[in-house]
Amino acid sequence: MSAAAAIGSVTLVGGGPGAADLMTVRARDALATADVVYFDRLAPTDDLLSWSPRAELVDVGKRPGHHRVPQETIHEMMIDSAQAGKTVVRLKGGDPFVFGRGCEEVAACREAHVPVTVVPGISSAIAVPAAAGIPVTARGVSKAFTVISGHDLLSEEELAGLVGVGGTAVILMGVGTLGHTVTGLRRHGMADGVPVGIVEKGFSAEQRVTIAPLGEVLGVAAAARISSPAVLVIGEVVRLAAVEPDTGEAARRGPEPMHVSEDGVQRIRTLAGAVR
Repeated sequence: MSAAAAIGSVTLVGGGPGAADLMTVRARDALATADVVYFDRLAPTDDLLSWSPRAELVDVGKRPGHHRVPQETIHEMMIDSAQAGKTVVRLKGGDPFVFGRGCEEVAACREAHVPVTVVPGISSAIAVPAAAGIPVTARGVSKAFTVISGHDLLSEEELAGLVGVGGTAVILMGVGTLGHTVTGLRRHGMADGVPVGIVEKGFSAEQRVTIAPLGEVLGVAAAARISSPAVLVIGEVVRLAAVEPDTGEAARRGPEPMHVSEDGVQRIRTLAGAVR
């Protein structure tokens, strides 16, 4: 058998926002034929043994501030496995090309002449707000949305751009830099009354939604002990959150007051007017 015939392949699979039933059919098909699966922390993995019954399963997930397996090492592992003739799946949360470093992994495979394909996934930037009943666009409210990474501190130009473009801002990996982001947005002219939604652990049994005005959100987030993973949504669409945003229960029409729990965590229970 020639070397060309013996080489395997790599498939980058977007697993979606975490719920197994939000994975695509193509994603599950790729997992079913895999010889080895390199999976991330936020990928859906609860039933990985049954989805990939004959595969070696390797955890290469990163955690905030701790990259146990460096990205370059992940490249080497995928390529070595494929060059050994194996069918490799690189399973990620969300979509591989939305802050998933998928483009780097594709480039590494191409450079090594390893066949590589990509299976898109549902991005948490859209799906996690939806789990709380928050649309990223809404007719007459917001006709644009910007998705930005909060992993590193946003520059002054980026902060000014978010304020200037209007619409909805969706920030991924933004818990650790929340103070810098909120302070910067206010400094560049975003009104204190603009509502902010923080959706933690979307589509899990631990999903929690905290909503407060921009001018108060830092105190509210501190009281709630907000933690990663979480998606931040900033803009008027947050007023459209579900009655029970933790479960996504459909919203009713008409303003009603925001509830404030004993620890000061403010949550929307109904539609417009809850965040003044």
